[in-house]
Amino acid sequence: MDPGQGRLFIAGRSIPMPRSRVARLCIGTVLIVGGILGFLPILGFWMVPLGILILSQDLAFVRRRRRRLEVWWGRRRREKQAASLRK
Repeated sequence: MDPGQGRLFIAGRSIPMPRSRVARLCIGTVLIVGGILGFLPILGFWMVPLGILILSQDLAFVRRRRRRLEVWWGRRRREKQAASLRK
């Protein structure tokens, strides 16, 4: 995840992002605020995780939380796969 490159890499996929740090921060913030208002038409709660992913490209504390979640999710998936193979 290189902020200067303008791409966000998640789960082996590359998502194009604005090259401007200010634009990424604004987009991420707007998505989170819109997601909080998810009970309104058009807006949705799906916007919150998307906003967090965008902010994680520029904010270290958000990036650390996202990485911890990715590691936890990966371990959980591996444990479930191993348990299903044992059955």
